[in-house]
Amino acid sequence: MRGIITFLLVIAVLGGLGTAAYFPAAKYIRERNKPQYRLEEAIKGDITLNVNATGTVEPVLRVNVGAVVSGPILELHVDFNDQVKKDQLMAKIDPRLFESLVLRDKAQLETRLAEVKRAEARLQQAINAEERAERLTNRSILSETEIDELKFSRMAAKADLSVAQAAVQQAEANLENSQANLAYTEIRSPVDGIVIDRKIDEGQTLAAQFQTPELFIVAPDMDEKMYIYASVDEADIGLIRRAQQEEQPVTFTVDAYPGEVFENGRIREVRLSSTEESNVVTYPVVVETPNSDMKLLPGMTASLSFQIEKKADIIKVPNSALRFYPPNRKLVHPDDRSILDGVAEARASSSEQDLVRRSAEERAEYNQPIQDRHVWMYDGEFLRARAVKVGISDSRFTEFISGDLEVGDQLVAGEKPKE
Repeated sequence: MRGIITFLLVIAVLGGLGTAAYFPAAKYIRERNKPQYRLEEAIKGDITLNVNATGTVEPVLRVNVGAVVSGPILELHVDFNDQVKKDQLMAKIDPRLFESLVLRDKAQLETRLAEVKRAEARLQQAINAEERAERLTNRSILSETEIDELKFSRMAAKADLSVAQAAVQQAEANLENSQANLAYTEIRSPVDGIVIDRKIDEGQTLAAQFQTPELFIVAPDMDEKMYIYASVDEADIGLIRRAQQEEQPVTFTVDAYPGEVFENGRIREVRLSSTEESNVVTYPVVVETPNSDMKLLPGMTASLSFQIEKKADIIKVPNSALRFYPPNRKLVHPDDRSILDGVAEARASSSEQDLVRRSAEERAEYNQPIQDRHVWMYDGEFLRARAVKVGISDSRFTEFISGDLEVGDQLVAGEKPKE
């Protein structure tokens, strides 16, 4: 009997100890399994709406300097990166062949001029003979046949003079052509600029019979400004043209100076020549930027940010807080669970409707940016929703326009992984 009582007492003591330990253990397990949220706060500051693109840095103008005549390069006066002035001698082709052609055409011109003088003398001789015959005709000494012969001789002499004068003009044209070809043996710069490419060497022979050889590329004004040619998606062209009208700045970086931001770019032109690749339509946008320090070189790749709109000293909401969606309705306060139902219904309807079957007005309304959103705050037990109206966004924050939100409010941005 005593053993049974002892056994019951032991069971009672163990039961009491188990009951006493259950509630702390249950509380610990509950706290351990409670979700931990990553919080970010609403802050005050500036926000900028940008459109990003990549482009290539190029000179404002590329002037290709070629050769009109053929021959070996006798002299080379400029090299890569040299500054050149307009009409400066850059290279010289062997001129001996062209000098001989000039001498030949000069001799031909002298011959033609002599022929003109001879034709003038013959014409004068024929005129004098005709005048004497006319005086003798009054005395009936010459027949009409003889008078006709003298008349036609004078006309023939006049025609010979015209032929000789035309030959002089032809000889002068040949001489001018030869002199021009001789001048073309001196390759001169057509503009002030910098030699960014040299494609010949001294002693190289040029053949210009079928195609003009390209000798140099000169870039004018490269130490003043450069162009950046960017390809912008058609979906952003409306924003780019708006930024161009409002003269918004363009900032960019280049790989050569990764820590430096170039801030003086401006949109010069939105070209209409679209290109399509893999069903993606893009438009070329030309950005002009100063280059007085010559840091920007032809061919560099630029990462551009076109500023569309900027607002200062506003409340900003983290984008991660706007993207957060409660994974389980049990974590949400009962008063806010209807919001989840509305969001779920809207998502289902938007995924089920066929955009192709919508009217233009419906598509335009569907594509309007969503301004009415919800953010979530944690009260220690449940998630509570706050309705907000938002505006423009950058890569990290979105403009807060109105709603139940203040600077410093801690917003749920995601759920921490369990340890």
